[in-house]
This record gives sequence, C-alpha cells and structure tokens, in this order.
Amino acid sequence: MSMSPKSRGLRKSADAEVMMDINTTPLIDVMLVLLVMLIITIPIQLHAVNLEMPVGTPPTNEIKPEKVQIDIDEKSTVYWQGLPVNAAELDEKMTQLAAMNPQPEVHIRPNKDCQYAVFANVLSTSKRKGLSKMAVIGHEQFVQ
Repeated sequence: MSMSPKSRGLRKSADAEVMMDINTTPLIDVMLVLLVMLIITIPIQLHAVNLEMPVGTPPTNEIKPEKVQIDIDEKSTVYWQGLPVNAAELDEKMTQLAAMNPQPEVHIRPNKDCQYAVFANVLSTSKRKGLSKMAVIGHEQFVQ
C-alpha cells in the first residue's frame, strides 16, 4: 500500500491515507501488445488470390470411358474381364490400354485373402505402363 506524499515524515501512520487509484501502466502495455499483434495479423488474413473462374455450365462428356475389371481371387489368380491371365498377358493388355485415347478406367478388385505381392505387381505394372485412371473396388472388406 502506498501513502500520499503529505503523510511522509514524522507523522504517525494512523494519519496516512491509502491511495485508491488503479495502476494503468500494465493495462496500457497489454493493449499496445494486442494492437501490434492485430496490425501484424490483419494483412495475412486479408490476403486473397483473385481467380477468373469460368462462367456457365461445363460441357457434358459424351464419350463414356470403357471400364476394365481386374479381379484377384483368394488364390492370387489375376482375372482380366473374368478371364484368367498371367503376368506377361497382363503386361501386354495394359500396354494396349495405355495406347488408347481416351484411356479406359481400370477397376481392380482384390480379394482380402490374396497375396499383397500380386496386388502390388498389378498396381506397379499399371503405373509403369502410364495408366492414370485406376480404382480399387471393394476396399471396405479390409476394414475390421
């Protein structure tokens, strides 16, 4: 507690008056820090990228891409559209698909009991051949 300057000296402490003013220096310091933070962050929040987006409806795709189904059964046998194929035949068929324009969609449906190496081989072959429209069908069977 602080006393007024008049009460200093030889007077008794009973005559001392308590100063009832609030110290505003810490309040001003906090407000200045918040103001500086606000000034720094506002330009970041207002940063915008102006894009010129097309107006109207997009054209419809009249050409529906072909779908190729590749199945892998529990014995890790690979099937192309329902017919069993070996690795060389799979490689040749994927080369033919990569040359087509537009590329067909390739749907791979592995069985959860098949060997992962066979599934990974099918995926790596498709990537090597340049097939970009790939989908793994039936992945919900792997969730336990």
